[in-house]
Amino acid sequence: MTTSKNQYEIQKTEQEWKESLTPEEFKVLRKHGTERAGTSPLDKVYDEGTYVCKGCGQPLFTSDTKFNSGTGWPSFYQPLEGAIATTVDRTLFMTRTEVHCSRCGGHLGHVFNDGPKPTGQRYCMNGVSLKFVPEN
Repeated sequence: MTTSKNQYEIQKTEQEWKESLTPEEFKVLRKHGTERAGTSPLDKVYDEGTYVCKGCGQPLFTSDTKFNSGTGWPSFYQPLEGAIATTVDRTLFMTRTEVHCSRCGGHLGHVFNDGPKPTGQRYCMNGVSLKFVPEN
């Protein structure tokens, strides 16, 4: 799903986002930043549960689709249906598919076509954009 900024259900001003997020979360979610590889504790979490957007709490991925990509970022082979939106990212002298939360537009990471079966996709996510909610 490709979308534009104005189509997101959750709309906040830049100041409102700054007040509800940490500086690192704001940099990644709202300014399209990237956390350093290997810095997210979520990269090594393999408990059962759901990964939700830090910006709005929307469920994005389940632990069933998480895998160890060896990249240093939490990686998944499939998002929950309707959970993400994508745009074309032409920064860093390359073309990539940028992944956003479909509810608030928060930048989550990028998707690549080098993941495992059954999808062959690797959703390489910034851990700072996610919150892990364990199953009860």
